[in-house]
Amino acid sequence: MGAPKITILSIFVLVFVFSYVTCTEFEAGGENGWVVPQSSFKYKKDSVLVVLEEEYKKCQTTKPEFYSNHYDTVFKLDRPGLFYFISGVEGHCEKGQKMIIKVMKVDSPPQAP
Repeated sequence: MGAPKITILSIFVLVFVFSYVTCTEFEAGGENGWVVPQSSFKYKKDSVLVVLEEEYKKCQTTKPEFYSNHYDTVFKLDRPGLFYFISGVEGHCEKGQKMIIKVMKVDSPPQAP
């Protein structure tokens, strides 16, 4: 008598769980395949810097490869590799306002069948 109750309960749980499962399909790439997007930074009274790895680790802002204090900055990720971004406002980087973006190397496009 206990086994049928467990079976019915298990079926009920499975039906309940599957009724709440959803998925979303995203199209990756397009006519040009996968392309490297630009990075966009929007901020007020701040700045964004691209620095080398050592400056990133130490939150040093003295020798950036790129600097912008415009409120709406777009930075083109134009090569494979690592890009190190930090805030240029004193103390912000130390509080975690920094990030690394890794751009993967583009493989050769697939051959047409």
